[in-house]
Amino acid sequence: MKAPISWIWVFKKKNSFSDGGKSGGLKMKQVSFMGVVCTVMLFIVYRTTNYQYQAYKETEMEERMHPFNQEILLSSRKLDGLPRGIIQARSDLELRPLWLTSSKLTVDYSNRNLLAIAAGIKQKHSVDDIVQKFLPENFTIILFHYDGNVKGWWDLEWSNQAIHIVAHNQTKWWFAKRFLHPDVVSIYDYIFLWDEDLGVEDFNPARYLEIVREAGLEISQPALHPNSSDIHHRITVRAKKKKFHRRVYDSRGSVKCTEESRGPPCTGFVEGMAPVFSRSAWHCTWHLIQNDLVHGWGLDMKLGYCAQGDRTKNVGVVDSEFIFHKGIQSLGGGDSPEKKVSNSKKKRIVSNHDGRTEIRRQSTREFTMFKERWNRAVEEDKKWIDPFKSDQRRRKKQRLRNNH
Repeated sequence: MKAPISWIWVFKKKNSFSDGGKSGGLKMKQVSFMGVVCTVMLFIVYRTTNYQYQAYKETEMEERMHPFNQEILLSSRKLDGLPRGIIQARSDLELRPLWLTSSKLTVDYSNRNLLAIAAGIKQKHSVDDIVQKFLPENFTIILFHYDGNVKGWWDLEWSNQAIHIVAHNQTKWWFAKRFLHPDVVSIYDYIFLWDEDLGVEDFNPARYLEIVREAGLEISQPALHPNSSDIHHRITVRAKKKKFHRRVYDSRGSVKCTEESRGPPCTGFVEGMAPVFSRSAWHCTWHLIQNDLVHGWGLDMKLGYCAQGDRTKNVGVVDSEFIFHKGIQSLGGGDSPEKKVSNSKKKRIVSNHDGRTEIRRQSTREFTMFKERWNRAVEEDKKWIDPFKSDQRRRKKQRLRNNH
C-alpha cells in the first residue's frame, strides 16, 4: 500500500510546473502574507497583555479603596476546613432555655423586633414604662447599662427576660457598634435604638409598625409632642392632623424648607433620640457608625443614604404614635469625686457639673471629624456617585426644559 502523498510534496510539485517569474511573485506574496499574520498576532498579544495589566491595576486599586472585600475573601478561606452546610454566619440576641419540654421542642423566633436602650438607674421608671409597652408586642429587649448598675433592675418583673450589657460611661452608639452587628440582629424586622428619657403614654408599638410598613418607611421615628424638651428640628414635631409625614415646610430660621427641598433637615431626616430602622437600613447604618466617634453627632444628616432608595420617600416621622422627649441628661453626670488637674501656671478644680460641658465639647469635635471623614471618603471613592446630587441635577434640567 502506497503511503499517502504529503501535502508539502504536492505544493512543491505544483510550484515546479509553474513559471519562474510567477514563482518569484508567489513567494513574495507568501512573505507579505506572513508579515501581515505576524503583525496581527503581535497586536493581539499586545492588547491581551495591556488588558491584563489594566485589570491588575484596577484590582489593586479596588483592594486599596475597599480593603474589606479582601478581608471577606480571606475570611472565607479560613472556613475551607468546614463543610458548607455546617457554617452559620449569623446569630441573634434571643435567650435560649437550657432544656425544652417534650411539648415544645422548637421555638418560633420569626416576626420579632428589637428594642435597645442605653439606660442608667436614675431613669429606671422611665425605661420601665417603655419596656412595658414593647414586651407584649413580640420585642426582644436589650439594656446597655452605662452606669454599671445592673443589680438595681432585678426587682422589675421583666428584667430576667432582657439582655443586660454593662460598660461604664459609654454611649448608645458605642454599644450599638459593638453589640448590634447586622449579622447578630438579622432576624429582627425592625431595630428601635432609643434614648432612656422618652415618655410613651401616647405610643403603641404595634400600631406604629403597622403605619411604617404601610408607608414603606425604612428609617423612621415617632413624632415629638410639641411641649417636649430639646426639639432641634421642626420636622420631628407632631402634626396633629396627619398619620405620618415625610417633609416639613418652614420659612423661619437659616434653613428654608420648601417644596424644592430635597434633603435634611427638611426631608429625609430623623433625629438620633428615637430612630427606628428596618433590617436593611440598619445593615447600612451600622457601617456608617464610626467606631471611635461615640457621640454620633452628624449621623442623622447622613442616615438618608441608608434608606434603601429615595430618602424623601423612605424616611418619615409618624404623627399618630408620638412620644414626649424629657431632655434629661444622665450620661456623664455621675457621682465621681472632684479631681485636680495640674497646670504649669496654676491648679484648677474640675467638678461633676463640668462633665456635661466636656461631653458637648467632645461631641462638637467628633461632629467636625465625621464631616471631614465623609468629605474625604467622597473624594477618594471615584466610583461612588451621590444619588441625591444626581437627582437634583436631573430635576434642574427638567425645570429648564419645562421653562423653555
